[in-house]
Amino acid sequence: MTTFFMATGLVLLAFFWQVTLSGIQRKVVAKIHMRVGSPWYQNFIDLFKAFSKSSISHGFIYDFGVLMALGGTIATLIFVPAGNIVVFKNLDNFFVIVYLLAVGSLGMAMSAVGSGNPWASIGVMRALTQMLGYELPYIMTVFGIIFANKTASISAIAAAQQGMGILGWNLFRMPLGTIVGFISLMGMLGKKPYDTPVAPAEIASGPLVEYGGKHLGMLMLQHDFATFVEVGLFVNLFLGGGTIVEFLIKYFVVYIFATMISSVVARFKIDQLVAFYYKVPLALAFIQTAIIIFTGLGVSIWL
Repeated sequence: MTTFFMATGLVLLAFFWQVTLSGIQRKVVAKIHMRVGSPWYQNFIDLFKAFSKSSISHGFIYDFGVLMALGGTIATLIFVPAGNIVVFKNLDNFFVIVYLLAVGSLGMAMSAVGSGNPWASIGVMRALTQMLGYELPYIMTVFGIIFANKTASISAIAAAQQGMGILGWNLFRMPLGTIVGFISLMGMLGKKPYDTPVAPAEIASGPLVEYGGKHLGMLMLQHDFATFVEVGLFVNLFLGGGTIVEFLIKYFVVYIFATMISSVVARFKIDQLVAFYYKVPLALAFIQTAIIIFTGLGVSIWL
């Protein structure tokens, strides 16, 4: 029962925290663009309004894919440590999390293609291509962290950084890997310049073009939960995790920083995006991992 209540608490925390931040994000972007912007609670209104409306079904695959996307992402979420909240202490393994996160992505892809809209199919194709771009440098960087810590447990990696103080964070011990991790995070979140899968001005929001009502509401939730997983992983792997308060503060800083960058840059074309990931981040990930393997330590910014 303790595990059940912890899992429920983590899901509720992720819901209220990320939906609130999504609203703050809209306000931050508006201020940068010299607009007033919507109130910080606008995303709650949009979410509840979506669930209050009916939606059109395009068949079993369309409906089941949405449930698979939301369910798979929630299942992933409860394996991610949030500060000192660790639901499954011996199962918060990086490989388990990556495996489960793919279930949500595949559910979304299956549902979007099932809608029969060509824009949705193009968006899914772009999203899968983008995943091929950012996952290779990201996985290579995390392999270096796992090699240095001799464990794939997210909470253990975070605890190891806390034990060495602020200078023991991988941000300072492995700065090249942190840069790669952040660039990959921008791609995971679909922030500009890596928002080619949705590209509202080009393909009418891509995978989301056919959704409305309850279907759209569930996918809005799925996106917020996936964001919590992805940013939470970055905070634990590179910023030392910490107590729940420290975790949320670091989360806030990372998410708002990504938002600020996204609001002032232009979008990559899909071919430019993949070419970039296979050049700069992949080269940095290779260098960082090689340093870890051949020295046994993370590179220091003072060397």
